[in-house]
Amino acid sequence: MTQAWAYGGSPSLAAAGTVTLVEGATFCICARNGDIKPGAEQGLFFRDTRFLSRFQLTVDNLELDPLGTQCPAPYAGTFITRQPPRSGTADSTLLVVRQRYVGNGMREDIVVRNLGRETAGVILSLEIDADLAGLFEVKEGRARRRDAIELSTGTSDVSIAYQFGGESRGVRVCGDPQAKAVPGQITWQLVVAPRADVTVSVQVIPALDGVETPPRYGPGQPIETSQPAARHEAWRQAAPMVSTPEERLSSLLATSAEDIGALRMFDPDHPDRVVVAAGVPWFMTLFGRDSLLTSWMLLPVDPTVALGTLQTLAQLQGNRIDALTEEEPGRILHEVRSGLDAEMALGGSNLYYGSIDATPLFVMLLGELRRWGLATSEVDALVAHADRALEWIERFGDRDGDGFIEYQRATDRGLLNQGWKDSFDGINFAAGDLAKPPIALAEVQGYAYAAFLARAHFAREAGEVDMARHWSERAQRLKKRFNEAFWLPDRGYFAIALDAEKRPVDALASNMGHCLWTGMIDQDKAAAVARHLMSPEMFTGFGVRTLGSTMGAYNPMSYHNGSIWPHDNAIVAAGLMRYGYVAEAQRIVLGLLDASEQMGSRLPELFCGFDRQEFNAPVAYPTSCSPQAWSAAAPLYLLRTLLRFDPWVPFGKVWCDPAVPEGFLPLRIDRLDLAGSKVTIDITGDGWHVEGLPDGMILEPTPRHPITAANTKLEL
Repeated sequence: MTQAWAYGGSPSLAAAGTVTLVEGATFCICARNGDIKPGAEQGLFFRDTRFLSRFQLTVDNLELDPLGTQCPAPYAGTFITRQPPRSGTADSTLLVVRQRYVGNGMREDIVVRNLGRETAGVILSLEIDADLAGLFEVKEGRARRRDAIELSTGTSDVSIAYQFGGESRGVRVCGDPQAKAVPGQITWQLVVAPRADVTVSVQVIPALDGVETPPRYGPGQPIETSQPAARHEAWRQAAPMVSTPEERLSSLLATSAEDIGALRMFDPDHPDRVVVAAGVPWFMTLFGRDSLLTSWMLLPVDPTVALGTLQTLAQLQGNRIDALTEEEPGRILHEVRSGLDAEMALGGSNLYYGSIDATPLFVMLLGELRRWGLATSEVDALVAHADRALEWIERFGDRDGDGFIEYQRATDRGLLNQGWKDSFDGINFAAGDLAKPPIALAEVQGYAYAAFLARAHFAREAGEVDMARHWSERAQRLKKRFNEAFWLPDRGYFAIALDAEKRPVDALASNMGHCLWTGMIDQDKAAAVARHLMSPEMFTGFGVRTLGSTMGAYNPMSYHNGSIWPHDNAIVAAGLMRYGYVAEAQRIVLGLLDASEQMGSRLPELFCGFDRQEFNAPVAYPTSCSPQAWSAAAPLYLLRTLLRFDPWVPFGKVWCDPAVPEGFLPLRIDRLDLAGSKVTIDITGDGWHVEGLPDGMILEPTPRHPITAANTKLEL
């Protein structure tokens, strides 16, 4: 019997030979000896700017040999190194341990230990540089040291700054009082007695527009008393506990929970608001779609993430029409950027709104948060924003008044495709030719359907009968038209989209699994959809591909045309379970579990879609983010899917009917969060029971789903 969600302490590998540490909007990518080496994608990044492009430590002008790396927390790394053996000797007697902590910059404590019999004289040198490059410059290999960078030194510190128009970025690297600084270098001359050690410390402090960021770890402050450590420990203590004999499940859940804890970001103006960054390294910021879906998956773990995400996105909701940023009144944004190279970002701005799905997902999540019973007054305050989102769907989302939600970018600075498969070639016909916009995506119609139902439920709670009827009928009209227009009777599956000429884009793709998830698909078509999703063309043994292997654009090494995305699979599995396809949902869970076992107990953003019979281990996608928010949240959502746990707190009911693979049993989940109560679900081969439900809640042992004609009318 093993217990999940106790962190195993393995480092996060960003690429071969590198280590990634992350805390909030800060992350560091470095070599395995702790060095940040110039000329690569390594660095210390904060709010989309690289504040260190070089941070190399030498002892007597010799580069340190790595011995091992330990990461006791996502924000903390210990790099165990040695001075290379001196000429004529086989072994080194000088150990150098670098203890690094990231968050609003970085602190590093360097321990030099003399394991020899003689006193050692040591010259410790730290080479420092900062190109202050924007994230996009680094990602695209265009980073260079800016000509106008200013460099200055104090007695023991080096400062680097750059002014760009009315904005500036800078960094100050401070040694302790023993240090001496010259441009680009801090040195220590140390004398270390036999069997003794000496510790020195370095603080890296970023500055935005001339204001230094308060360090997370003060000089000499015990790390366990720091804000990141306190927040992370609180996250660990509050997270659900899972007991199971299936060690792979335990390890995967442990890593997932730890990664989500590390990706959380806290608004300094609203410290009670929590959002989740999309992923390391290139997406350490708020993304509308990613954050909304991740928050949905995390509801049993921490519903405050959903609330913080909704509040933050509501604050940034569109107010005007701007063709470049694609902002429109009521629209929910796609992404936020804050680097000096924001003009290179989508829409040439720090805010970009070109997402077709974030707006209906906003309303969906608000409705689901209501069902989980969190913060009634705060949720009520967001209903007006949901109404603005629905107005956007009706006015701007349905461009031609045909009842479907479609997209077309406003300028060439925006995304060509604006659903989750947003690569330029992500939406294509079976023959492989690309769909032309305006494009109405299948899954977006499902999201809109669920958003309309969510608003109807809010209206019903408020006693607004006419409004409840309006949105219910709007949902049913959309569902009827979708099942008519998107269904391909000769293929037995749904089109991925409708193109500009309203032709069904007939590729076999995973998108229709999202329509199962939202209940959009008519019951008489569900069996065929399930059969296609689990066919050899789609299911590899490790997961469901984004695009079928018989399609013209299929490429298992592509980003969206044949790869496997864990979050996509989690949604497909939930959709299959919703319609009663238990064995099929379990196959997806077990396939992803097998994949995670061979990928360090972590599911990356995506991996290649080769069949398991061809390669018996999952093949990595070379630029996949890891950790990545919705992939980290996917195992937690898969667990909820197996539990068939579906609360509706306003109506005093919770449905539960576990469908757990036998190998997971006995399975016990403690501390599931529901309406302020901590719920326990205990499952054995003989049955199951639930404890700790909020007062007044009635347990319904039969699932709300599969969908029936009766409950799709409004589920009211």
